[in-house]
Amino acid sequence: MTRTGAYGERFGEFLRLEQAPPSLLSRSLRGTEIAVTETRNHHPVPGLSGSFALEDAYLVSLKLRDYPACQIWEQGRHLKKTDVHAGTTYLYDLKADPRYVIDKPFHSLHFYVPHSALDSLADQSGARRIDALDCRPVGHDDAIVRHIGASLREGLRRPDEANQLFTDHMMLALAAHVAQAYGGFRQTAETGRGALAPWQLARACDKLEADLGGKLPLQAIAAELGLSASHFSRAFRASTGLPPYRWLLHHRVRTAKRLMSAHGVSLSEVAISAGFANQSHFTRVFSAITGVSPGAWRRDALGATSREG
Repeated sequence: MTRTGAYGERFGEFLRLEQAPPSLLSRSLRGTEIAVTETRNHHPVPGLSGSFALEDAYLVSLKLRDYPACQIWEQGRHLKKTDVHAGTTYLYDLKADPRYVIDKPFHSLHFYVPHSALDSLADQSGARRIDALDCRPVGHDDAIVRHIGASLREGLRRPDEANQLFTDHMMLALAAHVAQAYGGFRQTAETGRGALAPWQLARACDKLEADLGGKLPLQAIAAELGLSASHFSRAFRASTGLPPYRWLLHHRVRTAKRLMSAHGVSLSEVAISAGFANQSHFTRVFSAITGVSPGAWRRDALGATSREG
C-alpha cells in the first residue's frame, strides 16, 4: 500500500536521513492532516532524492540555509538549476513528483498541505474553492511563512512544550495564507466578523481550563459549539482579544500565581500543576507574560502578604 503524507518519517526516507526528522501535525480542517517537518543534514550522501507518493497535495518549503546550484527535477526529468537562498519559500506540487539533487548541506522547513485541506477552508468560509496553488519553481520572499516557520521551530525543538492548540492555530494560518497568496482564495466579508455567544464562550473557557496541558485539538472544542475550527478561532479572539492558545497560556499563568500564593509548594510542582511541561518552560512563559520570573513574583507576593498580616 502506498503511503501518502509528505512529513515526518517519510521525509527522512525522501532525503535519506539516518533518523526521522521532527514534525508537528494538525487535523483542524475536517480531520485533514497538515504537518510541518524540519530537515537538515550537514553531511548528506550525494545523489538524487527519493520520491513521495503522487497525491493531490503540496509542499510549502521554507529554506533556512543557502543551497547554490540546486538541481530541481519534476516528473522524472531535470527541470532547472537555480540558486536557493535562505529565507525564501518554494511551493511544490506532489502530483508532479518533485525531487532534487542532494550534493551539499541543507536545512529547511516543509509544510505538507493536502488540497482537501484547502477545500475545507473554502467550504467553512463559504468561499469558492481554488483550483490549484502556483507552484512555479521560483523563490518567494514570504514574510508570513517565515514568521509562522520561526514560531513553529520552537515547538519542533521542544515537542513536549508544544501545545496542540498552538500547532492547530499556526497550521490554520499557514493554510489560509498559502491559499490566498498562491491560489487566489478570497474569504467572504462575513467570516471576519462576530464573537461567540456568551454560552459558547463559557463552554469554550471551561474546556480550555479543564485541559491545562493544551492537548485537546482546536477542532474538538469547536465541534462542541457547532463551529468549524477556523470560525471558532476567529470568534474566540473577537470575544477575548486572544487566540485560544494564548488565552490558555495566560490562564496557566493565573493558575500558577494562585498556586504560588501558598507556602510550601515548589516551583517545579507549580509548573506541572499549571500545565507546563517543566520548570524551565514555566519560567520562560511566565517571564514573557508578566515581565518577572516566577521566583521574583512569588517573593513579592508572599512578602506583601506578610506585611499585610
